[in-house]
Amino acid sequence: MGGVVDEEGMARKLWIKYQKDSVVAMYTPFLVCLASGELEIDVFLNCISQDVHFVKAFSQAYERAEDCADDDEDKAAIRKMRKLMEEALRMRDDAVQEWGFELPKEIPCNSATSKYTDFLLSTASEKAATPFEKTKLAAYTLAAMAPYLRFYAFISKEIQTLLDPNDGSHKYKKWIDSYSSQSFQSSARQNEDLLDKLSISLTGEELEILEKVYHQATKLEVEFFYAQSVVQQTILPFARVHDNVKHPLTVFCDFDMTCTPIDSSALLAEIAIITAPKMDVNPSDTQLVRMSSTDLKNTWGVLSTQYTAELEKCMDGIVVSEKVEKFNYEGLCKALELLSDFEKKANSRVVQSAVLKGLNLEDIKRAGQRLILQDGCTGFFKKILHNLRADINVLSYCWCGQFIRSAFSSDCGGGLLVLELDVVGVYSNELAFEESISTGEIIKKMESPMEKLQAYKDILKEGCNDDREEPLTVYIGGSVGDLLCLLEADIGIVIGSSRNLRRLGDQFGVSFVPLFSGLVKKQRELLVEGGSPNWKGLSGILYTVSSWSEINAFFFGS
Repeated sequence: MGGVVDEEGMARKLWIKYQKDSVVAMYTPFLVCLASGELEIDVFLNCISQDVHFVKAFSQAYERAEDCADDDEDKAAIRKMRKLMEEALRMRDDAVQEWGFELPKEIPCNSATSKYTDFLLSTASEKAATPFEKTKLAAYTLAAMAPYLRFYAFISKEIQTLLDPNDGSHKYKKWIDSYSSQSFQSSARQNEDLLDKLSISLTGEELEILEKVYHQATKLEVEFFYAQSVVQQTILPFARVHDNVKHPLTVFCDFDMTCTPIDSSALLAEIAIITAPKMDVNPSDTQLVRMSSTDLKNTWGVLSTQYTAELEKCMDGIVVSEKVEKFNYEGLCKALELLSDFEKKANSRVVQSAVLKGLNLEDIKRAGQRLILQDGCTGFFKKILHNLRADINVLSYCWCGQFIRSAFSSDCGGGLLVLELDVVGVYSNELAFEESISTGEIIKKMESPMEKLQAYKDILKEGCNDDREEPLTVYIGGSVGDLLCLLEADIGIVIGSSRNLRRLGDQFGVSFVPLFSGLVKKQRELLVEGGSPNWKGLSGILYTVSSWSEINAFFFGS
């Protein structure tokens, strides 16, 4: 019986799953410089000269896949793809001249190209004992080519959106137009359609092998772009170009929904519900009175529903139809005061409800230690600490700072294992405890965007050293509560897709710019105007990312 391939198709499923890996290649100095139009021509020609080796390998792989396919229609479709590759090889010099360049006569294959082409041809040359086994080899071969074609189709479209269609001065516009053309996009889709069709008959085990082939090809594609030697001044990777002596780096980060995949308030409530008695019991003289798990679950449900409804109502009262034309920081601060009152009232309701009463501190610590943080989050912090020796501070509305410390100090989920050295500061609310049992009270330290901002400023003031220049600050967050800190930081990075954050920011003229787009613009300014990268807070510009992979790629590369 064949393995299950969902309706969207195997190729798209794999592209979505490993797109984070592919996106890392966008943040190579080569592609950022190319997108800016300021990449040195010799570097560009060195890269595209490798196309001849890729095209030859693809042609051979398609020939092998055609031989392995057992369906006449599939054979014809693969043959068509092979002929397109052969045609591209014949027309290569003409195409390059049309782009405005000329390739050298001798084109040696570099090591990064060899890794990919050797992997592809090795995959296509596997031995098959039966006709059915030959069919799966055809699928594996197409899977080894799919990431290459899809990434070129993807990145060319991404870059094309950044170009002014009326400006013909971009040196690489014709190359970008070629890969974003309908014909190339169609070629990528045809390969994926064939992959989808050939995958249908594969078993679950064979689909796992196919996925490994696809993933390996993706990684080799990323390696190819990182292998391109760029010697000109670049905006990234940040860790390499930043002067940490002159401008020591200080990193700030939110916790809930930035480091975590779920809000900590829901996790703390879940701990309370799980550890509560099944029914009301008479406490001993040394025990605090606790609600039953059923009552706790019902109470928490009411609190959650009320919070969501009132937050929406509060936002509707702030966000009106007319938006400001320019960034209005003062207006944003006034609006956030209304949200601050809402957050404080919500926390008071939680205390009055007693849902947090009776929590054991050890249960909270264990839950924190078992928490799996967002993919790439702890890896980023480790690199920041070890490579840049930067100060890291977590600012959070979380009700229990110990929960955050436990999440970062445990090896579960790749924890930092460093908080005992006091190198990461945690600034949040705290639960009140009596002999390790919570009283239900919240020691309120951080309930509003203004309190977060004050903590941000206090930390910078305390770390001020007259012998050093002003630090460069980075803030990573994703909620409305982070908005002021994001804007104050020299580099404010919004992770995720908070609807309320966008609504409020748009209302007061905040510009949300995809990080890749922002870096391309910075790269252009760097090379045209000269000097050093100009990162400055309160510009009204925030950079958006979809994952920690993008942040890691910006700071450290592959």
